[in-house]
Amino acid sequence: MACMLPKSTAPCLQALRRTEGVFAAATLLMACTGVVDWLAGYDVSLFIFYGVPIGLVAARCNQKMALLMALLCALTWWWVDVFSGHPYNRTWLAVWEPAMRFAYFGIVAVMGSRLRDQHDALRSRVALLEHAQRLEKQIVHASDAERRRIVQDLHDGICQFLAAIGCAASALGSELRHHGSELPAARADEIEELLKDAVVQTRDLARGLVPVQMEQAGLSSALQQLANSISRLHKVDCQFAASGAIPKCTTQTAVHLYRIAQEAVANAIRNGRATGIEISLIQSGDISWLRVCDNGIGIAPATPATTGMGLKIMAYRARLIGGSVTVERIPAGGTEVTCTFGEERASEEHQRAA
Repeated sequence: MACMLPKSTAPCLQALRRTEGVFAAATLLMACTGVVDWLAGYDVSLFIFYGVPIGLVAARCNQKMALLMALLCALTWWWVDVFSGHPYNRTWLAVWEPAMRFAYFGIVAVMGSRLRDQHDALRSRVALLEHAQRLEKQIVHASDAERRRIVQDLHDGICQFLAAIGCAASALGSELRHHGSELPAARADEIEELLKDAVVQTRDLARGLVPVQMEQAGLSSALQQLANSISRLHKVDCQFAASGAIPKCTTQTAVHLYRIAQEAVANAIRNGRATGIEISLIQSGDISWLRVCDNGIGIAPATPATTGMGLKIMAYRARLIGGSVTVERIPAGGTEVTCTFGEERASEEHQRAA
């Protein structure tokens, strides 16, 4: 019966086989170099070519094996030098020249290993950055998917339930009024109005989570609706203003900008305790700005712009559309969040990210 090895040992065995193959190939190359060096005689020194097998092992194996190959190359060169009958006029030359050759072989082995380590470290950093970008993208996609699920639950669940209760309250008021009970009927009418307001607020929440009007009327309309919803839901004076031509961008780019504005407004209410918020959409040439200013307590001076998941997601969304986000404290009080982006660059960056 064949011996079954754990799956975790398979990559190790493959790496060991590759290492053995590289070392064997380097040894064969070293032997060929030694033969050519011996045939050429001591008049033509080929010691520099011994660095090729050493560099090959240093690039593919570890430093110990590279030093071992350097030792083998040094011994091969010394053997060729002795048997080719290289004469030395001075005793110190017979010591100095082999020492210099051996030092050369060792330097090639060490420097090759260092370069390989730096290359591996760079590849690891690139892999970590790519993994972090994938995680950021997954977080954004998961957040959007969760928003869509909540909107579906609000629309098909709570809104329908509240509407049904409102119909029941209306029927109850009509029946009470039919029996002459005006005061209870008035209370039922008040309950019906409160339920209607609850339905409106729930729909505002749903529109804020997924701006359906984005595709129909564009980014400006969605930001205006966001300002109106914030004013109704949080009793905050939230205004929207557009300056210049409306930036032309794809629907997905507009959604990212909307989410940035939404997160900035939420931070102003939740953390800044703002009572007034202004959302601005400005365009000048090829550059556009989405700016959210509030009159809250302002961001702490020592707080970096990348602290907190919300700010990180804002920065990531801005990078997806080829822009950048800055968060600054207003001297008069409050916080200013600015997303700078360009129309053409935003479209290209988003297509690459998609």
